[in-house]
Amino acid sequence: MGFPRLVTVGTEPEIVDADLVRAFARGDSSAAGVIWTRHAPMVYRLLERALGPDGEAEDLTQDVFLTTFARLPTLRNTDALRSFIYSVALRTLKWELRRRRVRRILHLSHNGHLPELPVRAVDSEARQILARFYALLDELGSNERTAFVLRHMEEFKLEEIAERMEVSLATVKRWVSRASQRVSVLVEADRELSAYFRQLGGFNARR
Repeated sequence: MGFPRLVTVGTEPEIVDADLVRAFARGDSSAAGVIWTRHAPMVYRLLERALGPDGEAEDLTQDVFLTTFARLPTLRNTDALRSFIYSVALRTLKWELRRRRVRRILHLSHNGHLPELPVRAVDSEARQILARFYALLDELGSNERTAFVLRHMEEFKLEEIAERMEVSLATVKRWVSRASQRVSVLVEADRELSAYFRQLGGFNARR
């Protein structure tokens, strides 16, 4: 799945986020396009890393910006556009994780996803390993999974995660520690996954 399909090709104007927010509030139709081009890659990366390459990241990225544009007039600190969009993305991610958990409980499918399309043989092994890893992440609660992704995939500091998730540092430490220990145990229990990560130099979610 190639992310460039999400972004409008073109040269982005040299304009700061605060000016974009004010332009959007004035009804400048070009402001939304610049906001999308500038910040969509950040949102897409977060959602794809959290949900996997088959996790509907493109559609959810669009949902994030529909919500962002609807709520943008309420943004008081015009310099905080990036943080505002990220907070919308996190809420969208947590809602999606909870929705999938409900779907699994209701047994709509074995893992909460729609049936996958056939894949080319050359890609099948890597895709199967990736699918196994994301199935493993499905064992985590939405808060723990979000904190795990921000820490180990986005490589945020614990303090940054606490700010993004709007919880205390102690809470984030607890979520990350619990999620990391759980993931490490589950990886070690899966022979193929553990072998794969050893080939890559090891897997250590406890760091």
